[in-house]
Amino acid sequence: MNQYRDRSHAGDVLAAELARRDLTQPTVLGLVRGGVPVAVRVAAALHAPLDALVVRKLGVPWAPEVAFGALGPAGVRVLNPQVADQVSRDDIAEVTEQEKAELARREDRYRPGRGPVEVGGRTAVVVDDGLATGATARAAVEVVRKLGADRVVLAVPVGSPQAVDWLREAADEVVCPLAPADFGAVSRYFETFEQVTDGAVVALLGATG
Repeated sequence: MNQYRDRSHAGDVLAAELARRDLTQPTVLGLVRGGVPVAVRVAAALHAPLDALVVRKLGVPWAPEVAFGALGPAGVRVLNPQVADQVSRDDIAEVTEQEKAELARREDRYRPGRGPVEVGGRTAVVVDDGLATGATARAAVEVVRKLGADRVVLAVPVGSPQAVDWLREAADEVVCPLAPADFGAVSRYFETFEQVTDGAVVALLGATG
């Protein structure tokens, strides 16, 4: 069942896949937190700039797991009209303010003193450690588009077939070497799948900065 030793190994496998593609001026964006250790290896192999991408889902107050939108860097907000139309303006404003504060806290933690993510006119390679529902990755793709990326490539080592298909509607390309029909969970495909701490993210980004 285990296909990858750990996130670094998964990054090496992804990097080999991405190296075969024509990526114009790539910038690699690791989704915080689990995507960062994968993205570090991808960026190194592609000789591309690396940054952390903080995306916060905006959850419906009475069902927080259901997202009505997402927030990203530089004040970018993406709404899903089908869900957002069922939420009052006051609730949307309240949840947005809460998540805006959390996003600012995380940006300050992971990217202290650094400006907005730079993807304007470039190919943004959004990297995560796997796709389960795909909701966060989809939000990330839409956020990066609003930040001005010319092209958005989503790269993950493993994902459910349903999530991969869904993301292909949003990204220009999805690179996913493993999409088993009996997916189950991302962790099943790693020998080691420890929680990635804030400190580990900061250390990884500092080492490559």
